[in-house]
Amino acid sequence: MKHFLVFTLLSFISLVNTIVFAQKKDAVIGKINLIEKDNMLVIKAHITNNESFFIEGLSYNLVALKKNNSGNYSTNKEEGEFSLLANEKKSITELRINLNEDEEVKAYLFIKQNKILISKDSLLVLSKKKQQTQKKVVKESDFRIKGIVVEDVITKVGKDFYDYFYQNYSTSGSLYSFIINIKEKPYFGRSSIITVEINDNRIHEFVSKPDEEFLKSSVKISLQKINQFSIQQKILFKNNKY
Repeated sequence: MKHFLVFTLLSFISLVNTIVFAQKKDAVIGKINLIEKDNMLVIKAHITNNESFFIEGLSYNLVALKKNNSGNYSTNKEEGEFSLLANEKKSITELRINLNEDEEVKAYLFIKQNKILISKDSLLVLSKKKQQTQKKVVKESDFRIKGIVVEDVITKVGKDFYDYFYQNYSTSGSLYSFIINIKEKPYFGRSSIITVEINDNRIHEFVSKPDEEFLKSSVKISLQKINQFSIQQKILFKNNKY
């Protein structure tokens, strides 16, 4: 009987592994759908499961950057977790944005499975003034992502650091074209390690502490190091041109 149970369990594990590894590259597709009415934009995240089985461990991050006529940005975002039934198609979240004639919006959708990016989409909505003068189709390569910060934290302290960081970064006047990742992993006791990364480059890392002044100081150090990283990248890019 024991041998039968072990065989059954191993067969089940093997079946699960087969299903997981058989998942197609484009099994889950995330797309941004846009509804525009008067001065209101509704940006929806639509998800499609192209597989014939249930998929879990999914998360989304929908971000919209609105640029006014002064060149300043404001940010709206939604994030959360979800799962998909076999061959399911559904909208998982939406953003509603008031848009004046001289403002434009860049929207970005990131879909992850078990913290790994598996699908993304982006959309640019030109101001009505630019729409009247610009005839060509705007492609993703015509603009750069700026001001995106993706968080993957597990504690309240990590979330507090992210909130302080994002508040300071979004109002700093320096929004970079690269994506900034804020990650957190468990450490000894109740503490954790918080890491600020750019393109898999570790910019700043520290052991968390539930102290507001300490977290704000860490934000300041992180932003200084990010600025240094940006300057170095520009120098490397310029040197590679010659």
